[in-house]
Amino acid sequence: MSRLSWTKEHKLLRKPEFDLCYEQGKKLFTKSFILFVLCHGSGPGGVRLGLTVSRKKGPAVVRNRIKRVLRSFFRLNQEQFHIRADVIVVPKRILNGRAVTYGQVEKEFLPMIGRINKLVGDGE
Repeated sequence: MSRLSWTKEHKLLRKPEFDLCYEQGKKLFTKSFILFVLCHGSGPGGVRLGLTVSRKKGPAVVRNRIKRVLRSFFRLNQEQFHIRADVIVVPKRILNGRAVTYGQVEKEFLPMIGRINKLVGDGE
């Protein structure tokens, strides 16, 4: 399978999965996003991504743009994650959804990949 694929196995889809990640996961912060990370150990399997974008961020076009850019980042950088984890991304109010770009997301999330990978080493 291509490294550019993002299959159903890479997505958080059910409410209990989201609830577990919100309750037991670690919170990490960037300038424009909050991440909830629930690690399942190291090894193959990669990251399962969940996106929560409130209606307060704007109309569907804006919310879908935010989600599309975030999915694109995780899809292109999925090989850099050396852990099995669930990651939920929530945009902060400060984020301008109409102006969000891949470059902005990359600038904020590339340093976070190392922090997420390190969670396993800290006994998570």
